[in-house]
Amino acid sequence: MKQECRKMNRREMLTLSRNGFGAIAVMGLFGSCAKNLERYAANAPISIIGQQPHYLPKAKSVIFLYMDGGVSQVDSFDPKPRLIAENGENPYQKFKVDDTQFGNVGKILKSPWDFKQYGKSGIWVSDLFPKIAECVDDIAVIRSMVSNFPEHTNANYFLHTGSGIQGRPSMGAWINYGLGTMNDNLPGYVVLDGGLTPPGGLDNFKNGFLPASFQASILKPKKVPVPNIIPHESTSQEQIRKLQHVERMDQSLLGKVVQSDQISAAIDNYELAFKMQSSIPELSDLSGESEAIKKLYGLDSEDKHCRVYGTQCLMARRLVERGVRFVELTCPNTGFDRWDQHSNLKKGHEANAHAVDQPIAALLKDLKSRGMLEDTLVVFAGEFGRTPFAQGKDGRDHNPSAFSIWLAGAGIKGGTVYGTTDEYGYRVIDKPTTIHDLHATMLHLLGVDHIRQTYHFGGRDIRLTDVHGHLIKGILS
Repeated sequence: MKQECRKMNRREMLTLSRNGFGAIAVMGLFGSCAKNLERYAANAPISIIGQQPHYLPKAKSVIFLYMDGGVSQVDSFDPKPRLIAENGENPYQKFKVDDTQFGNVGKILKSPWDFKQYGKSGIWVSDLFPKIAECVDDIAVIRSMVSNFPEHTNANYFLHTGSGIQGRPSMGAWINYGLGTMNDNLPGYVVLDGGLTPPGGLDNFKNGFLPASFQASILKPKKVPVPNIIPHESTSQEQIRKLQHVERMDQSLLGKVVQSDQISAAIDNYELAFKMQSSIPELSDLSGESEAIKKLYGLDSEDKHCRVYGTQCLMARRLVERGVRFVELTCPNTGFDRWDQHSNLKKGHEANAHAVDQPIAALLKDLKSRGMLEDTLVVFAGEFGRTPFAQGKDGRDHNPSAFSIWLAGAGIKGGTVYGTTDEYGYRVIDKPTTIHDLHATMLHLLGVDHIRQTYHFGGRDIRLTDVHGHLIKGILS
């Protein structure tokens, strides 16, 4: 199968295979058997085997909690007593200082927050995240993340697409391409927009060179989350006639052109949009949720940003509950420029943490209580970390040489700390972990071999992890 081949439309498929539905049913039954997945996938790209995983998956869906701007690792999940002992001293006299984004290197800066141990695992978490700290026994903290880029735009592309340049498919698009949706009435890849578009823009969520039907659908956490979701036609019959006319024109054009990916994707998107007219209003209607659940997520909070993010987290649970493969949440606009505190570290990080701490903890607890955490992978990550010394007097500059993320849920060994940074939290000294490793591990938990999932483009078979990536085995159960 060549990617350049024209996709078969439904009518052609039905015409050519009208005598083969029994065989299709048998293939579906046998193809879903876990013991046969490896054999079916052995010599075929994943896209050719009916969107079956390469092997038995631990996760069905991913919820990606994107912490835009870079949470400070030494103020969150990587405590460093050395910073307390040497607070206010000259970093140049202590270690080699790399060039920073803004070149305004101040003194060594201790964390404004205390750290405490939580859970049976005794993982250290700062006072920034008291609610998430209650869930540490379900969490694997990676303290040894590194990035290739010190600037937001390229680092964001790298985190989302595995490449620091614009135009590559996002991880959500790769997952959607490889496995497809489990609900034909909803997109397979959804971004819940809290109010901040990350540096690099919407290309962080795009399909790149994959067919356009695999890009993210962007929803907002409000009563009408998608523009134009309510029909303007007076009757459903009138709308259906319009859609049928559009499809006839598209199908006519489809038969006349050689390269038809965009037209096929447009047809798919029209059909999905029609189905979403009923599924999206039902998804965003939270009236059926109990008052206890709404309170758990912080929908009664005095902090409007907590209410926004709480709604996002609740909608994320409802999306994966309905079979959406990949859901990403962006941060609410607290007025402190994301987690990017080049100054005013204390107020900025506290405002951002207050907005997300309760909703994220609620999401973990809610998923666990419903038995959904067993097959939902939750990832908390930004694009890089911060320096252990001040930028100016009360900020922290970018630090791609060490930062912390965490994962929870399907296939993750909870109560785990992986990797180590130096005494200042400045550089990784044990188990350096790359973005490609993170992507490889996410795909693995979904049953996809990151080496064998490829797409032919520009003369070669390309994958999300390029020619890199290893499983982070120390966090896998």
